[in-house]
Amino acid sequence: MTDPTPPVPAPIPTHVPAPTRHSRPGFVHSHSLSIASILILLSWIVLYFVSNPATHIGSFYGNAIADWSGVVVTVLATKYLYERNSAESRPLPKTILKPMLEVLRDHGLSIFLLITGIGWVILYIAMDSESKWGQVVGNIVSEWTQIFGLVILTKHMIEKHSKESRR
Repeated sequence: MTDPTPPVPAPIPTHVPAPTRHSRPGFVHSHSLSIASILILLSWIVLYFVSNPATHIGSFYGNAIADWSGVVVTVLATKYLYERNSAESRPLPKTILKPMLEVLRDHGLSIFLLITGIGWVILYIAMDSESKWGQVVGNIVSEWTQIFGLVILTKHMIEKHSKESRR
């Protein structure tokens, strides 16, 4: 015969132990997304460097460089730079700055993307677009344009059911 009373669940502990020196996240843990993204980008660069861009795999490596450079800039730039009214940027700090510094802070992400994008365009213009690295730089110009466009669009537009559009 079985006992009709259900088992009593174990009590849930209410005391959370204080963090110890060993339980605090370290540098690698705190920056793991940045580190992983950079290492993946470096891997694509090495693979492309030793590959033949005329092959499918070599062409893939070149495209991956542009795509992952976009990931790296998105991770790092949105970590340190702001863009007023952009869902892609973290909230602006509540500090009082001189008007010019405030404009630079409030639009730092788009200013950074614009200046570095111009740098990529200048480099691309100076290169042979059909050379091994010319194709990669052309793809990076495209990637920068896409990221910059997304930042600008998210300042003024929303997308229903998108968590980034919930303001």
